[in-house]
Amino acid sequence: MSAAPADGLRRLYRELLDQGPLLAAVVREPADDAPDGPARLAAAGPRVDGRRAEYELLIDMIHEGYRLHYEQAGALVHPGDPNLALLLGDQLYALGLSRLAHLGDLEAVAELADVISLAAQAQAAGDRDLAEAVWEAGAVAVGWGGGEAHHRAKAMVREGRPGAAQALGSAARAARERRPRKA
Repeated sequence: MSAAPADGLRRLYRELLDQGPLLAAVVREPADDAPDGPARLAAAGPRVDGRRAEYELLIDMIHEGYRLHYEQAGALVHPGDPNLALLLGDQLYALGLSRLAHLGDLEAVAELADVISLAAQAQAAGDRDLAEAVWEAGAVAVGWGGGEAHHRAKAMVREGRPGAAQALGSAARAARERRPRKA
């Protein structure tokens, strides 16, 4: 695992400054006491061993894009305009997924595409707890691998079935207890 949550966000901060004047104008330095997030969780898994920093950065990008979509501000990006937040969120989704595709980890690309879709579904239903469970389970699936229980839990989310958040949590805990193959 990286030394501190803010370390990954500092890498993202520097990366965003290099993305051009539009992003650079709305980016703020990360707080030293930034909370752990899905990027750090995924990067802690054995599936991404040897490429932890890359996974942490790209998942931070995708998660920042998600936060821009649903909170109009991220941990680093604060555009002040909801339309600009959506556009920048899309840009960060694309940057993160592009980096992941470049690593050749198609399983993680599919997983994070599911995370984006299922979290959007949960947000549309007004269920922030479910959206958070989707992110946590997705991060674990990237870091440790998914498995059948994870796929069943995602199906529960798609179908809008009760207990989906709990099923995601159970699948994530089970995945962390086993050693997957490398990405």
